[in-house]
Amino acid sequence: SDQAKSSTRRDTRCACTLSAAPHPAQRTRHRSQRTNLEPLELESSAPAALPSTTPPRHRKMRVAAAIFAACATGAAGLSLTARRRFLTGAASAAAAPVVASRPALAVDDELVDVYFGCGCFWHVQHELVEAERKLLGRSDGQITARAGYAGGNGGKGTGDPCYHNLRGQNDYGKLGHAEVVNLKVPTSRYGDVAREYFKLLGPDGSRPDQFGDRGLEYRNLIGVPGGKESPLVKQLMEATLKEGDKVDFAKGKGSDADVKAMVWVMDTTAHPFFRAENYHQFHDGFARGENYPDAYNDLNDVLKIK
Repeated sequence: SDQAKSSTRRDTRCACTLSAAPHPAQRTRHRSQRTNLEPLELESSAPAALPSTTPPRHRKMRVAAAIFAACATGAAGLSLTARRRFLTGAASAAAAPVVASRPALAVDDELVDVYFGCGCFWHVQHELVEAERKLLGRSDGQITARAGYAGGNGGKGTGDPCYHNLRGQNDYGKLGHAEVVNLKVPTSRYGDVAREYFKLLGPDGSRPDQFGDRGLEYRNLIGVPGGKESPLVKQLMEATLKEGDKVDFAKGKGSDADVKAMVWVMDTTAHPFFRAENYHQFHDGFARGENYPDAYNDLNDVLKIK
């Protein structure tokens, strides 16, 4: 097993002082109260145009931030009504054409910032980096996937959220955020990238760490501009059907509960992405023995992330 490091870290973007924990298994687990769900419905109106966006050696670490004392609270049961009603019509909707040989940055294709979350962001980031390489043909210097936080209603106007820390200052979990990975995707290839996300989920819709990390910090999230009204939702619905139709969807209201096989669809304007601390970027996976190549860990240096 890896030896934890005892040094204290301070991220220049965040006011939180972070101390390493003795073992990744001690990552905080927090169970939130479940809330009523609002099923996601597809709108029949014509989609609006998407906004255009412009696009010291990081060694392998098996560390996590300071042990944060959280108490588990009971979760009230809830019933999911109107399962998959929004899928009616979406399965037959025409998605944007996909050409396998199309370059990642075609001049006639807009880039859009989106995010995905399902459990610990270390593993999700690795899989989305591989998707950027495989599907979008990006080199190491063009990788856009970044680990971070999104989806919370708390702390607006108080600065960027931070990982669990000794002061409890801007703690992302307390603010209702979940761990996610943001990346820039050509609009015509969004469905392909979404399929890679759904491949992370098991046949019953459970995520890789479903029986380990639990709570709103690890809930399933997808963020797109416009939320459920986004034209990308059509591609999203086609992607989930192609990967076995394993999950339900609901409109995210922020600080939503962790519900198995439920994905909250967020509007990235109302619930933007916040990049996580540098030491979380291109980290080895959470599972024991899930060590990625040095070339992956070193992307912090290649991309000059500060």
